[in-house]
Amino acid sequence: MIITSSSSVAGRKIVKTFGMVTGNTVRARHVGKDILAVFKNIIGGEIEEYTKLLAESREQSIDRMKARAVEMGANAIVDVRFGTSYVMGSAAEILAYGTAVLLEQAQ
Repeated sequence: MIITSSSSVAGRKIVKTFGMVTGNTVRARHVGKDILAVFKNIIGGEIEEYTKLLAESREQSIDRMKARAVEMGANAIVDVRFGTSYVMGSAAEILAYGTAVLLEQAQ
C-alpha cells in the first residue's frame, strides 16, 4: 500500500477514488512517565517517553487507516494528514486521514 502526503504518485495514475479514510487512537499518559517528564522539564531535553508514545500512536493510526482503505479495495492513500485533539487531562487523540484511491501504472 502506497501512503503519501502528496496528491499524486510519480509513474502512477489514479483510476478510481474511494473517498476519505481515517484511523485514530486515543492514548493516555502513564504516571511513571509523567514523573520522568517533570524532571526533563526542569533540566531540559527531549522527553523520550512521550516521543515514543506519540510515534506509536501515529503508527497505530496509520495502520487503522490503511485497513479501512484495503476494505474499500484501494491500493494507495493520497493527501495523508494528521490531526491531534485533547480528550482529557492525560489523554490525546491522534487522527490520520487521507483519500483512498486505486492506482495503475502510467503509460
